Parts: sequence; structure tokens; C-alpha cells
Amino acid sequence: MYFSLLPDVQYDTKPIKYPFSESDYTIAKNFFRRYTINQDVFGYATFYNQYTIQDGVKIEEIARLYYGNVLYDWVVILTNNFINPSFSLPLDSYTLNKFIEEKYGDEMYNIHHYETIEIKSSQQIDGIPITVLDGGNIVDNNFHTSTFTYWDGTEYINVNPGSASKAVTNYDYETGENEKKRELYILKRGFLTRFVDEFKSNNLYSDSGSFISKRLKQTRI
Repeated sequence: MYFSLLPDVQYDTKPIKYPFSESDYTIAKNFFRRYTINQDVFGYATFYNQYTIQDGVKIEEIARLYYGNVLYDWVVILTNNFINPSFSLPLDSYTLNKFIEEKYGDEMYNIHHYETIEIKSSQQIDGIPITVLDGGNIVDNNFHTSTFTYWDGTEYINVNPGSASKAVTNYDYETGENEKKRELYILKRGFLTRFVDEFKSNNLYSDSGSFISKRLKQTRI
């Protein structure tokens, strides 16, 4: 279905040289036109469901589950801005372990980086403890081996070195990156027709020097 919605381009199949003469043309799909979703729209829960993909689940299966037709797999791909679906989905445990072993070898458990651990103060606002250190921020070894100090409203609190951050190994890092791929945004079925119509509209050519029709243009010499 996806390819049938892409416009065509007519291009010259013969080498062009002076003096120019009439050339033969061939027609192909214009794969250079790419439709992307603005990342800001993912903040609108009205339009999307969040879906956690499990090992072995294919995009076609998700399309069948949500839209009743595997041919809408391209909607799942576009709404998640996948460049290459083969590398955008999470690897299963066996494939992931093989990938990490081949990439890092004997260094798979070496430290990749350090990242902070969330720390909350005893001080509260409206009954909610104040966060004095966000978790998940990448820091250097100097931070990791130093004392972290913060003010909790009444006194300074010292956090021992290594307690405000943790070491992340190469294995942990790759596993974490793989897990991030499990969370997908699935366009709700009620907006499917509108999305497809908008996609069609955005893939029509406007009148120009290379314009032949709304679905076909010619490459310029």
C-alpha cells in the first residue's frame, strides 16, 4: 500500500551529452520524498496509544491488531519515524547478546559511562519531596568519585562518592538502548483515515518546470 501512495518520477535513461537529442525515459517511484512526523505531536495522548513491543512481534502484526490490516504497517513505521525498521525494533535476547559480544569482545563488561542516581530531599513542596539530583544524567569519573553535597532546607547533606551515581557497563548500555526501542507510538484507529489522506496530499507535486501531473514529474537536466 505504501509504495502505491508515493508519486512517480520520470528520468532519462541515456547518457546526456551535447548536442542534446530526444531521450528515452523510464518511470520509477520517488523514494527521495520522505514524510516525517513532528516529534511535538507525540505529546498529544489524544492521537496515540503507547505500545510496548515484545520479542518476535512484527510491525505487520501490530498493524493487524490496531488497524485490522497488515498493509497499514507503513503507518506504524512513519508515526515512529523509523529510518530502517530492521534496526529500529528491539533485538531478542539471543541476538542482542551476540551483537554485544561481537562489538565489544572481552570489553563487554568494561565501564561505558557513569550516570546519576535520583536523590530526593527531605524538604517537600505540597507534600512532594524535592528532587535535588535527577537520575540518568551522564557524568564523568570525577563526579562519580567525589562527594555530592546538597541543601535539604535545614542543613547540608553529604552523599558519599559512588552513591550519587553508578557505573554503566557496555553490556548495560546496549541493553538499555535496546529496551528504549520497545516503546512505540501507535496512531489511534479513529485518526487513521485522516492520516492516510494527509499523506496522499503531501505526496502530490505542485506545478513547476518539471511538473507533468500531480503524481508525476520529470528530472531536470
